[in-house]
Amino acid sequence: MTSNKNINNHSKNNHSNKNSQININNIPGRPAKSNVAAHNEHSVDTRELALEMLIEINERGAFSHIVLSSVLDKYQYLSKQDRAFMTRLVDGTIEYMLQLDYIIDSFSKTKVRKMKPFIRNLLRMSVYQIKYMDAVPDSAVCNEAVKLAKRHKFAQLSGFVNGVLRNIARNIDSVQFDTLSIRYSMPQWIVDRFVSAYGEKKAEEIFKAFHNKSTISIRTNLTRCTPDELRAMLEAEGVTVTAVDELNYAFVISGFDYLNGLQSFRDGLFYVQDISSMLVAQTAAPKKGDYVIDVCAAPGGKSTHIAELLQGSGHVLARDLTDNKVGMIEENIERHGLNNMSAEVWDATVPDADSAGKADILICDLPCSGLGVLGRKKDIRYKMTPESVDELAALQRQILDTVHTYVKPNGVLVYSTCTIDEAENEDNVSWFIEKHPEFELDKSFAEGTGMKQMLPGEHGSDGFFIARFIKSKL
Repeated sequence: MTSNKNINNHSKNNHSNKNSQININNIPGRPAKSNVAAHNEHSVDTRELALEMLIEINERGAFSHIVLSSVLDKYQYLSKQDRAFMTRLVDGTIEYMLQLDYIIDSFSKTKVRKMKPFIRNLLRMSVYQIKYMDAVPDSAVCNEAVKLAKRHKFAQLSGFVNGVLRNIARNIDSVQFDTLSIRYSMPQWIVDRFVSAYGEKKAEEIFKAFHNKSTISIRTNLTRCTPDELRAMLEAEGVTVTAVDELNYAFVISGFDYLNGLQSFRDGLFYVQDISSMLVAQTAAPKKGDYVIDVCAAPGGKSTHIAELLQGSGHVLARDLTDNKVGMIEENIERHGLNNMSAEVWDATVPDADSAGKADILICDLPCSGLGVLGRKKDIRYKMTPESVDELAALQRQILDTVHTYVKPNGVLVYSTCTIDEAENEDNVSWFIEKHPEFELDKSFAEGTGMKQMLPGEHGSDGFFIARFIKSKL
């Protein structure tokens, strides 16, 4: 077992990197849930919390979903309305940040990039409220922004903040967005890349889909209950449950406060997982007794799904790069009560001679740019670069070149990503087949093509790519 610093910066979860932690002790407000009884419920300023989160994300490089998850977990005692307000304010400000900066620059002599970090993030979240949160009066937005500036020792800039925001509030409807980049708050290089690949009309449809409200999909833990039993339990907990037509064990859920508040979740009766992720296990189509290796498995959704489909038979070996990532997999193994699955630390770029020729199924859900999940993980667009995409495509090839030897003759290799970028998907498939002719695309999959590209918004899913290979007999 070993690790590799090169892969650390481009983990599969780089856009969901669980190692990237927010120091929630730096976030203002009350103590954690266990101490709430002794404190005033109204001592937390939700705007101040949102602003601190935005600074953590935009100025210190933290990942938005991790920051939000950490803070919402710490402040579970806040009302559902307060936590929904913070979530929308943070997510929305990040989602529309390029557009918000464009608006601010249109009314401020001092451009956003030259402002102090506190002030630019304060203005961003305030302009988001003015433009997109109709329930919040513009006067309240301006007044609260001024209070925050004064409270954080920017009293000398409070007049500037007030003047810019009131000017924007008076004239917001006159601002026009003439480019796809500003209209959909998407870096120009991503616009250019998508337009080149899909054409301008389809690219705009993709950008619109990224702005659709995200849903929460779950997979029934079939080792513990049936889909009908799970649905009944969720509905008894007040959850709104909608079936997913193509997957009889999957549901979309809404109307609940938070996941840890559901007994069914704490008992491991379901797994939160995007539909696209569930389709990886469906594509692998494990048979009873199969030996499966997942080379980049954290946090373990696909691996646990396959282990469940094996119905207690065979074995799934789930690997990832660090103790932290493997710890997450092990937590999910324990929570789901899986006896036919194990996890270990292993760098996917390092060959494992002991695994050669052993896998009936090899899962390669590899580090990628995440350009298919920009709707859910909104800050990826600002963290990713064209150079990063090229580096990731090269890393994917390096891993495939290393791990393909683990597949048995007549075995299956499933390659998947959560991007819609050709360099990471179709181009890598062509490269792999050319370099390793003992593998061929499985013509029984995806209407004879052997690979499936789902664009964001199709069937309510994120964008993703799956290819299924069969290794020929020796």
